[in-house]
Amino acid sequence: MNVEIIPFKTEYATTFKDLNVAWLKKYFVVEPHDEEVLSNCKENIIDKGGYIYFAKVKDTIIGCFALIKIEDGVFELSKMAVSPIFQGKKIGQKLLQFSIDFAKRKGFKKVLLYSNRKLENAIYLYRKYGFKEVEMEQNTPYVRADIKMVIDLSSPSPSKGGE
Repeated sequence: MNVEIIPFKTEYATTFKDLNVAWLKKYFVVEPHDEEVLSNCKENIIDKGGYIYFAKVKDTIIGCFALIKIEDGVFELSKMAVSPIFQGKKIGQKLLQFSIDFAKRKGFKKVLLYSNRKLENAIYLYRKYGFKEVEMEQNTPYVRADIKMVIDLSSPSPSKGGE
């Protein structure tokens, strides 16, 4: 399966929201913060210095993620979702690898993410790709979050060889 990763286009904004809402409803609930960001993704992510990318197979968008700017050099990896019929085909890994490579090319210092420990496969994947658990602040943007992870891109990291 040939997966192409492409940058944000306004015509895909609804798909971005739909993929994320489906994922959130499957595992959690759509929180007000999600609704706001997803309903106005260009204004809330792109226009504030962030990025949105999509995984595309032929003419179908099958996955997505966002890098939301927190401050200069620090971005939150967020809104990663894969269409249910394409789950289990390593699309999430492709998106994750792309996001890290992109962040390195752009010279980001850190990428952080919020997740939930019940998403064991995702947590395993984040660790495999170099994210480390850090202390979570009191006022996180998400009620569902019970783990915060960071990958430090400002120092050379060991390769993932042998894992």
